Amino acid sequence: MKNYVSLENLTIKNLLDTYPYSREFFDINGLPIDSVSNTVKNYIASLPYVFLEDMGVDREGLLKRFLAFMGRMEDIKEERSFSIHDITILGGRDKNGKAEEIELNINMGEILCIVGPTGSGKSRLLADIEWMAQRDTPTKRQILIDGSVPPGNWRFSIEHKLVAQLSQNMNFVMDISVKDFIKLHAQSRMIDDIENKTQEIIDHANDLSGEVFDLYTPLTSLSGGQSRALMVADTAFLSTSPIVLIDEIENAGISRKKALELLVGQNKIVLIATHDPLLALMGNKRIVIKNGGIQNAIETTSNEKKCLVRLTEIDNVLLRYREMLRNGEMLEDTEI
Repeated sequence: MKNYVSLENLTIKNLLDTYPYSREFFDINGLPIDSVSNTVKNYIASLPYVFLEDMGVDREGLLKRFLAFMGRMEDIKEERSFSIHDITILGGRDKNGKAEEIELNINMGEILCIVGPTGSGKSRLLADIEWMAQRDTPTKRQILIDGSVPPGNWRFSIEHKLVAQLSQNMNFVMDISVKDFIKLHAQSRMIDDIENKTQEIIDHANDLSGEVFDLYTPLTSLSGGQSRALMVADTAFLSTSPIVLIDEIENAGISRKKALELLVGQNKIVLIATHDPLLALMGNKRIVIKNGGIQNAIETTSNEKKCLVRLTEIDNVLLRYREMLRNGEMLEDTEI
């Protein structure tokens, strides 16, 4: 723990400017800020005895509480800045006990697609990665971080949460605006320049969804596509987790290509379980799952990239038709 005693001699204005999260201490303790020119020490000294008595603390105790709060918040900020460079999947066994002969390395900024029939074990592999499996799951796989076994406490640490997960089904129950939702998340991450970051997230979300909404739109009124677009943008810019797991995004109602490009552009490892050939070929590598085991790991070839260009053209035609129908336009025979 660092020494934060000097904080008591800062003016409240300097404190709030330098450590924006310090305002939370005043808010949660019901401490009114009448003047920002006072030092923290003098401010606490000026609080009426009756007020302190209601709080159940004396001036010295309140000062110690303040310093402890600041120390903990700074420790959390440092913990949340952790990063990784790569993960390695060491093979386990399939449902019949057959060994997976594989050692697969995935680097930051890469997309790994996981393909296979329904029920083949795609979600199980995602779960192994999320839990940083150490030969202690049904598959007996092992996950290494930067080539080493991760510290045991990472598996249960909020600050070292390795994975953020996005799914097709996202429903908000908080009765607040989009702006307030993003700001709450940004404040919890101790993000600087929250206003600009909030606008950046909403701009990217609208680019993904195609259904424009603004900062004052209630969360509960967002469509399924808008909700997923918001969460992709929010995860890209605010999540400290270096890995993003996406379980079936093909029917999510957003631009899949743009969503993946946004996440990779923020230096995330993107793992995606999919049945969509377009998404499967967007990855740097793809894992083929059968009978609960990893059958093969394939690098996307240059020929497959050429196929992807053609598939993208077809997909763009389908997207254009979808927008035309949404807008009440008629499709002519010559367009099909």
